[in-house]
Amino acid sequence: MPVFVPVLVLALDLIAFVLAIVAEHRRSAATVVTNAKRRYTYCAYGSDVATAYGVAALLLLAASQAAVMTATRCFCCGSPLRPGKARAFAGICFLACWFTFLVAELCLLAASVRNAYHTRYLTVFGNGPPSCETVRKGVFAAGAAFVFFTAALAELHYAFYAKARAATLFPPAAAAAAPPHRKESSIGMTSLS
Repeated sequence: MPVFVPVLVLALDLIAFVLAIVAEHRRSAATVVTNAKRRYTYCAYGSDVATAYGVAALLLLAASQAAVMTATRCFCCGSPLRPGKARAFAGICFLACWFTFLVAELCLLAASVRNAYHTRYLTVFGNGPPSCETVRKGVFAAGAAFVFFTAALAELHYAFYAKARAATLFPPAAAAAAPPHRKESSIGMTSLS
């Protein structure tokens, strides 16, 4: 199996992880501001750079997942693998990788959308301050954690898949030396006459 696939997947996942961490630190903050005439209050938001970082992390994670699933033929397409521990672990890592991928994508998408959302209404003086909604602390960080888990599981899935593929393509010497068909004692399907 090509060596560049795990390196590419690791690089994409590492960049996505760093971008998700940076997005957590650069979340927009809101402050309640009163206008010069003191007639109304409104929410003033900081920069929206965390949204761009979150979307970039989301896209890089999706590209990484597409690369590893293409390289492993999504584990279900192509010729069957030889039964064994490597195939079983590849299957477990495949399922876990997809689960953590979906959770990471949902966290990053929800945090990016929420970070981009700004309340656009004003309040008249005396009605109380407006609700300046921002993304909760830790949503981008949760996405980053699941990006890390996805990266680890994708690497393991690829390694176990490559091991199972090698066992299928190059069977062990003992299995190759065995006769192709052994006579077994059984009842034949031919007529007795």
